[in-house]
Amino acid sequence: MNLRKLSIITGLSYFIIFFAAIFANFFAIEALLKNPLETIQQNHLLVRFGILAFLVTVVFDVVVAWALYLLYKSNYLSSLSTLFRIMHAAIMGVAIFALPLAFKATTSNDILNHVHTFNTIWLIGLFFFGIHLILLGRIINTPKFITLFVILAGVMYMIDTCAHFLLPDYDAYSSIFLALVAIPSIIGEMSLAIWLLLKGFKNNA
Repeated sequence: MNLRKLSIITGLSYFIIFFAAIFANFFAIEALLKNPLETIQQNHLLVRFGILAFLVTVVFDVVVAWALYLLYKSNYLSSLSTLFRIMHAAIMGVAIFALPLAFKATTSNDILNHVHTFNTIWLIGLFFFGIHLILLGRIINTPKFITLFVILAGVMYMIDTCAHFLLPDYDAYSSIFLALVAIPSIIGEMSLAIWLLLKGFKNNA
């Protein structure tokens, strides 16, 4: 497989992860957090599809890790970057196990406990994902603004995870941290995905 095809596969996989994660987080998980018992009892299909969407993100996380490694394997940091992304995918896979358990819960508190378990394990995975992004920013040859936003996103993922565990009043600042993570992540990773689809490795086709 030539590098141009790998570049397109990587870009498309990024978009699949992006849209699957949006659905799983902002529809399924948000519904559980707002109305846990009602969602499980009356809208359980939304949660089931949310779990499936999370599984899709894990699968394509591995695809992206594989493709990025092949694209940049000449760089001495590529193997390390790939390992940290695989660690994130593995931890995310473990976190997903908490969500099906919510179907057996009979109280809102029990359901929320399973969701919080999922979020906590996922947060740990995002710390390693942040390291991957920092390394990736050092590896990729793209317009400078993309690499800067990718590295910044990685730093913010790591800071946000640390803040969750270090700040007892994290919830008071959660919207600020969300913005600090989401803005560079969306700009950096989506710009990278678009670049890979439209321009990446064209000379190697």
